[in-house]
Amino acid sequence: MEKVQKCNMSGQYRGKVIVAPMVRVCTLPFRLLTIDYGTDLVYTEETIDYKMLRSIKRQNDVLGTVDFIDKSDGTVFFRTCERERSKVIFQIGTNDAQRALKVGKMVEPFVAGLDVNMGCPKEFSLKGGMGAALLTQPDKIKSILTTLVQGLTIPVTCKIRILDSISETLELCKLIEECGVAAIGVHGRTRQERPRHPNHNDVIKEIANVLTIPVIAK
Repeated sequence: MEKVQKCNMSGQYRGKVIVAPMVRVCTLPFRLLTIDYGTDLVYTEETIDYKMLRSIKRQNDVLGTVDFIDKSDGTVFFRTCERERSKVIFQIGTNDAQRALKVGKMVEPFVAGLDVNMGCPKEFSLKGGMGAALLTQPDKIKSILTTLVQGLTIPVTCKIRILDSISETLELCKLIEECGVAAIGVHGRTRQERPRHPNHNDVIKEIANVLTIPVIAK
């Protein structure tokens, strides 16, 4: 029953105009601007779980926002407001199910969904066992996603990159769907490929043909 209930959240992502997460771009002013121009959903920048867990939350009465502040240096790294509540998707970097769930509980009252970054190929993410490092760890993927799906009331999604073969990629995507996520974002490049390489849109199409949940092409 739990999986059925979660899958009903897929409608939030089906046929929508979605702004992808972009580092140093997807801050609150930019997200609100995209909403003004008609976007249905907009992602935050990726936030690492440890950073969120060491933060303090404050109500900013001057701006009418909720601010999450890094206790180590006093910087506001996530700011949100009621106007984006039904449209903002919070993206996290994590490699641990329980830390991910704690972060999810922190942001649950303020966002429309939680996304796990399982596609970032940067060295920082890989060394931390996050991002694309998770693509070859199906047990950890299952642990993180099922824990979030079962523990949160908001939709849970994840972003991946494709693997070296279509069969491996489809197997991974089916496993992710079985975790009960509401949608899956697919960057149509492998972990080794960069923007100068062509996007494998044919692979994304094949994934969309196989899965029943929405596939967000990236």
